[in-house]
Amino acid sequence: MKRRLVLAALSLAALLPACSILPEREAVDVYLLPGAIDHAAAPAGPQIDVSLRVLRPVSGSRIAGRRIVVIPDDRLVSVYQGAAWTDPAPVLMRERIVDALLAGQRFASVSTDERSLFADFELDTELRAFQSEYRNGRPEAVIRIDVRLAQGNTRHIVAGQRFEARERAAGTAVADVVDAMGRAADRIALEIARWSAGHASQIPPR
Repeated sequence: MKRRLVLAALSLAALLPACSILPEREAVDVYLLPGAIDHAAAPAGPQIDVSLRVLRPVSGSRIAGRRIVVIPDDRLVSVYQGAAWTDPAPVLMRERIVDALLAGQRFASVSTDERSLFADFELDTELRAFQSEYRNGRPEAVIRIDVRLAQGNTRHIVAGQRFEARERAAGTAVADVVDAMGRAADRIALEIARWSAGHASQIPPR
């Protein structure tokens, strides 16, 4: 009896590779966040003799990952199937803000929280939206971010503001949405760079 049970188990094991219950891995296209900061639109003015560190934005779990989020209506949150960003959305937004700050050359130096470097000021942000939303049957890229400028050593907040950018996509394809997200990221990053330089130039570092 034992031998028959063992043979039956071996026969079943041999059949398993031909009939797996595991789901197939989804094929995913990985997208860069397109766009390039226009140096002509970067914040103009004399250089401020202070350093700035840009922190990775905090965010809700909905937009914390690499999937490209879409809100087809007011009650549903989803993602585009088979599509993802190269990095989590908060990292993409941090790097785009750094690009805008470096293009303007208003600060003596700009760094991120990837390195533990001293900075006179810190840019603390909270990413509220990084997604496409459908309006009248067409997707629109939406980025919303709360920004706080704080003293580097005391963490005292000296200024704060909410920024929002919206860009209509040319079509409903994922590539169209990605292009619109790039334009929105460029615009909001430049606005944050101008705002940061304007406030930091008025406040002496402690």
